[in-house]
Amino acid sequence: MDKNQKHREITFYKDYFQDFFDKQSKKVKAKIVWTFELVEDIPRVPETYLKHIENTDGLYEIRVQLRSDIFRIFCFFDQGKLVILANGFQKKTQKTPKKEIELALKIKAEYENEK
Repeated sequence: MDKNQKHREITFYKDYFQDFFDKQSKKVKAKIVWTFELVEDIPRVPETYLKHIENTDGLYEIRVQLRSDIFRIFCFFDQGKLVILANGFQKKTQKTPKKEIELALKIKAEYENEK
């Protein structure tokens, strides 16, 4: 297999993610970019970095951790390979906040309606 071939291609939908990304520190941005590259490049991404969110129709979270700071970036697959990023947030509690999941599902529905 060609070393440069990606297993997934990450694309961005509107500015949802960009708005979140722009607010982060340089170190956090670097870690997010590193995590994205990992998700794109390895065939089976461990749950440490990419996890399906229970009781949702195909919503996943990319998990970014920098020291004690934990970030979640919602995404979903489109046509198998494509990961589309929706909103992101800093995780402060054990459970992913319901309102964040609802927002991500709303963005996903918006995306699907526009296709």
